[in-house]
Amino acid sequence: METTELTYLSAILEAEREEMERDPNVILIGEDIALYSASGVLGKLDAKRTWNAPISELGFSGMAIGAAITGLRPIVDLTIASFVYLASDQIINQAAKLHYMTGGQVRVPVVFRMSMWHNGANAAQHSDRPYPMFMNVPGLKIIAPATPSDMKGMLKSAIRDDDPVIVFEDNDLWSKKEQVPTDPDCL
Repeated sequence: METTELTYLSAILEAEREEMERDPNVILIGEDIALYSASGVLGKLDAKRTWNAPISELGFSGMAIGAAITGLRPIVDLTIASFVYLASDQIINQAAKLHYMTGGQVRVPVVFRMSMWHNGANAAQHSDRPYPMFMNVPGLKIIAPATPSDMKGMLKSAIRDDDPVIVFEDNDLWSKKEQVPTDPDCL
C-alpha cells in the first residue's frame, strides 16, 4: 500500500477533499469556510459547496441538518468544541432523534467537526472537552482520532455514514506527522 506523510490537519483536509470529489452531495458549512475554497486547499471544487455561515452555531447547525435530510452530506465546522453547546439543541433534539421520530424514514448524514483547545492563552469558553456529554446521546456517533491515519480514515467513514457523527479533534495533534495511505478508498 502506498503512503504519504501527512500532518493530522492535512489528513483532515485531504479526507474532505477526496470525499467532496467522490460525492457531489458533500458540502462544507462553517464560519469563514469559504477561505478553504479560495486558498485552494480543497482543490478545484465548486465554491458553491462551501457555505459561509454567520456566527450562529445553532442556526447553521440546524441549516446543515435540514440540508442533510434533503439529500446533502454536510460537514459542519464548529471551529472550537466549546461552541457545540450553542448548537446542542439542534444536534441532540433533531439530528440524533429524527431517524427514530420518523420511524426510520429519515436519515441525517451530517458530520460536526470541532477542535478541542487547551492552553493558557484561551479563555475558559474555548477550553472545554465536551465529548463525554455527547457520548451519552442515543443516535449520535462520536469519534476522536489520535493519529493522522486514523483521522483520515475515520473522517471519510463519518462523511459516508447515514447518521450524525461528531468528530472531536485535539488541536495539539494538528502538526503530528505520520505515513497515511494514499488510496482514496482506504478507510
